[in-house]
Amino acid sequence: MTSIFEQDLPPTAANHVALSPLTFIERSAAIYPDYPAVVHGATRRTWAETWTRCRQLASALEKRGIQPGQTVAAMLPNIPAMFEAHFGVPLAGCVLNTLNIRLDADATSYMLAHGEAKVILVDPEFAEVIQAAVAKLESKPLIIDVADPEFLGDTQGIGELEYEALLAEGDADYAYRLPDDEWQAISLNYTSGTTGKPKGVVYHHRGAYLNAVSNILEWAMPHHPVYLWTLPMFHCNGWCFPWTIAANAGVSVCLRKVDPKRITDLIAEEGVTHFSGAPIVLNGLVNLPADQKRVFDHPVKGPPPVPRRPPR
Repeated sequence: MTSIFEQDLPPTAANHVALSPLTFIERSAAIYPDYPAVVHGATRRTWAETWTRCRQLASALEKRGIQPGQTVAAMLPNIPAMFEAHFGVPLAGCVLNTLNIRLDADATSYMLAHGEAKVILVDPEFAEVIQAAVAKLESKPLIIDVADPEFLGDTQGIGELEYEALLAEGDADYAYRLPDDEWQAISLNYTSGTTGKPKGVVYHHRGAYLNAVSNILEWAMPHHPVYLWTLPMFHCNGWCFPWTIAANAGVSVCLRKVDPKRITDLIAEEGVTHFSGAPIVLNGLVNLPADQKRVFDHPVKGPPPVPRRPPR
């Protein structure tokens, strides 16, 4: 039988490692520990701080009995905890399920049941939906409240404990390991259910790694971009941009919801260099009243154009 390996040299620890975007944040934290990583209102965190928090999250999940391969759901807007979940959850070997914050309790309950979520991170803005969704489940997941100082509504929690208290349970020096197989699931996403029940799509570590790197190539993105989160992180894991920004040691400028005035303010004040925007987002910027527009003197790149076939 012919060997599938080059000259009978199988992959070993010395010549092969599973592709995983988890390596991106470890590298950025090691090489650029004092560079900014996350901006959200008054919250400013470096890559070293963010890496520590992600390991604490992974450790805390493990201590709470969450096993590798099990699902951790997140009902969160674009806030730091959502960014951290893209690393902390898979660092524990678990699968991240980012829930569409625009769906109702019935659709959300279906996804939680189908994905067999063991934990839910929930922002207070969506507490009512999660409470109604969980009430329909036979197996109740652990609910973690995520308090966001930028949220000005009712902050009444519905969970067993708050996110910062969960992190405090974790070990900052948590020793993670890469997946044994790069085909291992890193995230679970669902369609919005417009043509029936929401349909689940699984990303593996290799695919997330390659897509994150492809974002850099397609956008010709330089080191240390300042990326504004107009794109929901619940949508296809933000097109894998959480992992892209980690690979490039950039800055994630968080935004709870799309607000054209707030977007222009952040572009001017934070020096935003990149953002992803659907046409409705761009239209909102174009049609801002004159007295709300801001002037900035640096270039800002929007979504990369769709490649066109070269002429024959």
